[in-house]
Amino acid sequence: MWGKYRKPKQTAHIDSLIGQNTRIQGDVIFSGGLHVDGAVQGSVIAAEGEDSVLTLSERGTIEGEVKVPNVVINGHVIGDVHASGHVELASQARIQGNVYYSLIEMAMGAEVNGNLVHQPDETVVSLKNAEAEGEPAAGES
Repeated sequence: MWGKYRKPKQTAHIDSLIGQNTRIQGDVIFSGGLHVDGAVQGSVIAAEGEDSVLTLSERGTIEGEVKVPNVVINGHVIGDVHASGHVELASQARIQGNVYYSLIEMAMGAEVNGNLVHQPDETVVSLKNAEAEGEPAAGES
C-alpha cells in the first residue's frame, strides 16, 4: 500500500534559472524546468501541454499564483499553488495560500497557511468520463 504511488518522472534538467540576486516583476511563463533562487512578483505559469517542473529553493520567493504540473518548493510562496501532477513541499517550504494538488509529498517542517485541496488526476477523470459515456477507455478496442 505504501508503494502504491510513485513519483512521476520529472524533468532532470533546468531550462531556465532565476538567480539569487534577481527580482522579476511580472508573470513568468515557461516550459521544461525552471529553478528559482531569486524573487518573482507575479504569477509563474507553465506552458500548456508541457510536463514542466518548477523548483523553488530555500532562498527563493514567489508572490503570485503558481500554475505548474510538477512543483518542488523549499522557499516562500504568497499565493495559490495549482499542480496537476506532483507537489513536493520540502522542510523549509512556506505557503500562504491554497494548494491544489493531485499527489502531494510534505516533509516535516513545511507549512501551508491555507487549504490543501485534492484535485483528481486528469487522466483518471477522462477515463471515467469515457466509460460513463459508453466509449472504450484508452487502450481498449
